[in-house]
Amino acid sequence: MTGQSQLQDKVIDRTHTHALSLNLRHLRAFTAVAAAGSIARAADEQLFRVASGVTRAISELEGALGRPLFDRGPRGMALNSYGDLVLLRARRIEREFEDARAQLVARGGIGAAADVHSLFASILNGRRLAVIASLVEKRNMPAVAREFGITQPAISSALKDLEGGLGVALLERRTRGLVPTPAGEIVAFHFKRVLAELRHVGPDIAASEGMLQGSVNVGALPLGRTQILPQAIASLLARHPGLHVATVESPYDALAASLRSGDIDFILGALRGSAEARDLQQEALFEDRISVIARAGHPLARAARVDFDALRQATWALSRQGTPSRELLERFFSAAREAPPVPAVETGDLAVLRGLLLESDMLTAISAHQLRHEIRNASLVVLDFPLDETRREIGLTQRLGAFPSPGARALMQEIRAVVARSPDFRAKAGSRGR
Repeated sequence: MTGQSQLQDKVIDRTHTHALSLNLRHLRAFTAVAAAGSIARAADEQLFRVASGVTRAISELEGALGRPLFDRGPRGMALNSYGDLVLLRARRIEREFEDARAQLVARGGIGAAADVHSLFASILNGRRLAVIASLVEKRNMPAVAREFGITQPAISSALKDLEGGLGVALLERRTRGLVPTPAGEIVAFHFKRVLAELRHVGPDIAASEGMLQGSVNVGALPLGRTQILPQAIASLLARHPGLHVATVESPYDALAASLRSGDIDFILGALRGSAEARDLQQEALFEDRISVIARAGHPLARAARVDFDALRQATWALSRQGTPSRELLERFFSAAREAPPVPAVETGDLAVLRGLLLESDMLTAISAHQLRHEIRNASLVVLDFPLDETRREIGLTQRLGAFPSPGARALMQEIRAVVARSPDFRAKAGSRGR
C-alpha cells in the first residue's frame, strides 16, 4: 500500500513494530560471536558473561528473526548468508552508538573515559530507543505514552535509567514543557539512525529470499510528485505488493534533516549546492528549467511576441520567497537587468496555483512537469518566453554512507527507469557527493 506520512511527527510507525522488539544486547552477543568464531571465546574475551547466557542470546535472536544465523560445527560458529546480512546492520548500529558516545563527549558533557556499553546499558531494545527519541522530539510525555500504548511512569523510568547511565540530563522541565538538552538532541539523533538500521534487518533477509518487504520513506519535493514518483511507486508495487511506501512533503531543509537522522530513506527533487548538501550524496537524473505558464485562453497565449514589458504588466502567482523556482526566476530577470515580477499571490500549494491559473489571467513560473496533466489536456499552456538560464539538476539525494533497504534501492531504481524511458526528461548522467 502507499500513503503519506509526516514522519517528523512519528519516530516509528506500526509497519516497523518487529524492529522495536529486537534485543540490542542479543545483537551485541551476535557480533561478538561472529568475531570470535565461538561462543566460549566471545563469552570469555569480549562479553565477560557465562557461555550459557551467550548461547541463549544467540538462540533468542535467531528465534526473533526466524532464521539461523550461524553454521555450527565442531570447530565453532561460522556465519551463514543470513548472518552476513544481520552482521552488516549490527556493525552499523554499533558505529552509531560509538558516534553518539563521541558526540556526547564533545558536546554533551560526558567524560572522555566513558564506555559506550555502560552509557547505553539501559537501552534494551528498539522500543526503548523509539520511546526516548520520540520523547525528545515531541517534548510531551502524554503524547508519547499514547503513541506507544504505555504509561507515563514507564517512560519516566526509562528516561531516568538512561540519564543515570549517561550521567547527564536529556530533558529539562520548564514552564512550557520539556526542553531537550544538547545531550538529549544527540541521543535522539543517533537513536533514530539506529532505528533505521533495525527496521531494515527484516527486509534484508526477505530480499535475500526474493521478496521485497518493509517500508520505504521518501522525501518528495514538488517536481517529482506529479509524474515521476507516482509512476515509479505504482510500477514497483504492482510487482511487490508487500512493500509499503510513505511520502513526506516538506521544505528541503526539513527533508534533509529527516534524511540525516534516518527518518526518510532518500529525497527526490531539485539538487542543492555543496553548502546545503553537506554529508549528502546527490545523483543527477535530468535537467529541468522553469517555464512561464498561463491558461489556454490567456491573451499572451495568442500574442505574436511575449516580451519583458508584457510580463511586467501581468498579474503573477509565484512560489514563496526563497524557494528554488522563485530564486531562479529572480536571478533570470536580474541577469537581464529587468525588475522581477511582483506576485499578487504567493503559494506553495500546487492545487491553489492550478486553480488560480485556470480561473484567472494570472501567470506563474515553475517547472512544466508540475502541471504536466493540465498542459497535456491543453487547459494550461507554456508561453513562448524561454527561460533557458533557469536550468537545474533534478535527482536523488541520499545520506552519505547510508545503506538503504532493498525496498528503497528498488524504488530508486524504478525512479531511474521512469526518467530514462520518458521523453519528457532530458537525461543527465552522473552523480555527485557533497
